[in-house]
Amino acid sequence: MKYAVPVVAFLAAAPFALQSYQVTLLTEILIFALFAMSLDVQMGYARMFSFGHVLPYGVGAYACAFALQAGWPLPFAIAGAVLVATLLSVPIGWLSTRASGVAFAMLTLAFAQLGYAIVFKWNTLTGGSDGLTGFARNAGPFGFEGFVSRDGFFWLVLVVVFTAYWLARGFMNSAMGRAIVGVRENERRASAIGYVPRTLRIVAFVVSGALAGVAGALHAGFLLFVSPEILHWTQSGHVIIAVILGGTGTLIGPMIGAALIVLAHHQLSAVTDSWPLVMGLLFIIVVIAAPKGLWGIKTSLAAKISQRRAPPVGENNAAS
Repeated sequence: MKYAVPVVAFLAAAPFALQSYQVTLLTEILIFALFAMSLDVQMGYARMFSFGHVLPYGVGAYACAFALQAGWPLPFAIAGAVLVATLLSVPIGWLSTRASGVAFAMLTLAFAQLGYAIVFKWNTLTGGSDGLTGFARNAGPFGFEGFVSRDGFFWLVLVVVFTAYWLARGFMNSAMGRAIVGVRENERRASAIGYVPRTLRIVAFVVSGALAGVAGALHAGFLLFVSPEILHWTQSGHVIIAVILGGTGTLIGPMIGAALIVLAHHQLSAVTDSWPLVMGLLFIIVVIAAPKGLWGIKTSLAAKISQRRAPPVGENNAAS
């Protein structure tokens, strides 16, 4: 967390130093990083492997698009979309957590595919396969237009992503967050001391869904276009790869993994049509070489350096 403020300050200056397409790419990275971090709350801390995390993400995107079409100011549209995604996550989390393991993963996938089918078939509301267009980033209260431009929206995304990270980190370090981790490590012991594992899993599911809703709303405001592809199951696969690549249970690791995936996608797709194969090979190499992810490599190196710098036990005793 001590590096967060300098990093945010550095990124805030990006529009003054980067070209237009680079700022656009950086905005895309931040949104996907938030999406990956949202899954880490559920997958890394609660150990619930979801194949349908695109559902709150897609719902947030469509809800924001509907609100913008209705003329809502952009900040209100994002807030309303997050509320819708959060409320939807409650019954889905309640139903999905009745199962565990593979059954839980399949239930979340089923709900996501149901959402995909609804937005694909409901042409009159969602536009079907053509998606939703014709909306814009409406000015905020009192006619404030600071978020309408490309750079203004980038700064909005940066603030929202940093705030979401700060809140998620605070939640996971809270008593409830530690209880969720406790259930992950030893469910029987957690039950013995009075915790209700399923309730804590539902809480983790809802918090994860709310954060995904934020990312989805930003996605809609970023592209000004939403299609059923945002709810396709392959999107869940991409974000799962980002979490594993960066390191589960770290929050910051999945964000780094997401950044690398977006960058690799843009760079490799410009060189070869077989870029998914190259990305797959790179992912396999990282998983084999670093089972704890890229952030795990950094943590291990930092631990080794601190051990080397620490004086031997005998020297401490002699000095005393």
